[in-house]
Amino acid sequence: MNKNPHLEKIIDFYHSHKRMPSYREIMNLIGFKSKNAAFKLVSKLIDYGYLQKDKTGRLIPGKVFREISLLGVVEAGFPSPAEEETSDTLSLDDWLIKNKEATYILKVQGDSMKDAGIMEGDMVLVERTADAKDGQIVIALVDNEWTLKYLRKKRDKVYLEPANKKYKPIFPKESLKIEAVVKAVIRKY
Repeated sequence: MNKNPHLEKIIDFYHSHKRMPSYREIMNLIGFKSKNAAFKLVSKLIDYGYLQKDKTGRLIPGKVFREISLLGVVEAGFPSPAEEETSDTLSLDDWLIKNKEATYILKVQGDSMKDAGIMEGDMVLVERTADAKDGQIVIALVDNEWTLKYLRKKRDKVYLEPANKKYKPIFPKESLKIEAVVKAVIRKY
């Protein structure tokens, strides 16, 4: 993707200041003589989807701020010749999030899901839904306590199964309500 050099300066400002620049700051960044020129630039960048405005009219990053270069594949089995080839860009939001209004992140506490690759301190991206399938990892309210486990359905029984042999399956005594389904695990090294 060829980015506008003016947009690059706005992106650099955003990454270094952790906020969007004001119109006056955009004017100074680009070297414009008036705020009107900055306003026109911003309008074009909004039209292209690079920038957006929130409900109050303040500038917010568009999807280009969240795109990452997709270079290709890496062999996880036998080694193969390395080839770096930029094939596209990828927005993690677009790839992972189907329903933004129903999606949120939770921090994992405990080790009951370690054999599923979910460790204490990881973040899980979850989508709110009561409709979960057998075998999905869910956020559930079981007997008034929240937990993260596999949902299991056998015949007429529904229960939660940990991914650690130290823990036993949880059969609800009173109630079991599925709140969300895990869509991704995020771990920072």
